[in-house]
Amino acid sequence: MRLTRALVRYARTFTGFERDARIFLLASVAFGVVFSLWWVDFNLYLTALGYEPAFIGLAGAAWSLAGVLVALPLSLASNRLGRRLVMVVGAVVAAISAACLIVFTGPAAIIAGSAAMGAASQTFFVLQSPLLMEHSRPEHRNELFSLQAAIMPATNIGAALLGGLVAVVIGTVIGVESSDPAVYRALLALMTIAAVLAGVAIAALHDDRPRPRKNAKPTGTERPRSLRSRLPRLSDPGTFVRLLVPNFLIALGAGQVIPYLNVFIEGKFGLDLTALNLIFAITGLGTVLAMMAQPALAKRFGKVGTVVLVQGLSIPFLLVLGFSPILWTVIVAMTVRNSLMNSGHPLANAFAMERLPASERATYAAAASLLWSLAWAVAGPWYSLLQARLGFDGGYTVNFVTVIVLYTFGTWLYWHWFHGVEASPTKEPDRRGSH
Repeated sequence: MRLTRALVRYARTFTGFERDARIFLLASVAFGVVFSLWWVDFNLYLTALGYEPAFIGLAGAAWSLAGVLVALPLSLASNRLGRRLVMVVGAVVAAISAACLIVFTGPAAIIAGSAAMGAASQTFFVLQSPLLMEHSRPEHRNELFSLQAAIMPATNIGAALLGGLVAVVIGTVIGVESSDPAVYRALLALMTIAAVLAGVAIAALHDDRPRPRKNAKPTGTERPRSLRSRLPRLSDPGTFVRLLVPNFLIALGAGQVIPYLNVFIEGKFGLDLTALNLIFAITGLGTVLAMMAQPALAKRFGKVGTVVLVQGLSIPFLLVLGFSPILWTVIVAMTVRNSLMNSGHPLANAFAMERLPASERATYAAAASLLWSLAWAVAGPWYSLLQARLGFDGGYTVNFVTVIVLYTFGTWLYWHWFHGVEASPTKEPDRRGSH
């Protein structure tokens, strides 16, 4: 009974969110379906179409490079036009990209579609933290950030199970194997529908275009401002950079392995699509549970301490994931690693948002996303090169060793720079338009 009452009290801390925050949580579910299906199944779709791992790495690099190019312009556009409009456009682009990839399967179309989807994803990943910050109160922020972050792995579970079910149904109805491209085209159709639903949900948010400044009268002599003049000046460049560097190092490591884990497990253990989707569903469940526990850990260890704790504990499991020859140990290691590593992200984002003034939050989110995409854009061709030169086993061996080194150094830097520091939430002005 005591445990039940404690769980009920803890569940109540995840209530009381603002209206737009609740709507954005629903939109996050739809976006989560899109990106979960993409990450679990798109590389396998390319494999089914007959593409080699080297080309798959280039397609992943196109996704990441597109993110590099659009991240900062998206943050500037959202400051001027509002988060809502930019995210609706992103949802539309995602829907069109997924639909086109059903029909066009040539190399140029694959690269272009992957790049377009990468650009669309940035409207969500760049703007989610500023939007949550602007629609939450300090006392609810840990819970809101953790709940929103948990939605992605939660939809990973649903998307993975759905992908396996679709493989069975389509295979039975039209008499094809689960690895047939027709199965993956059905999943791309589901992604298209989910992207449309995400756009509809985002459109239901209140207009958040910045209000015009009072007493601001046009003089008729203004000159067009340069890009540099549009960028906000940083109040503390040192802190801004230190918040970015550890995440960049971790992204540089993750980009060599994480997008290709489905190819790694399929190649090492010879599993079919249904089994692969079940494995990713299991790993997603562990991540959801870990993320939902983060607010309680943050109260005990603080945001920084919790981030360092979960990231540090994840590193030994990378060794098992990369080098164990036994399938069940790899599944356990992947589940625990994903749970620990991903669960620290919402608290790290909340910590960064609280350390920065309101005018710099979208810039930080864009810079963080830009660096993450840049790291993955570098890691994708590196993965392709290793696969071409060293083969499957040798390439992944180098990848996993590099990941472990970069994760360790990035986690140490985060602790070195921020341990003992907890941000005092800053009071941000209301930038939303009239309701």
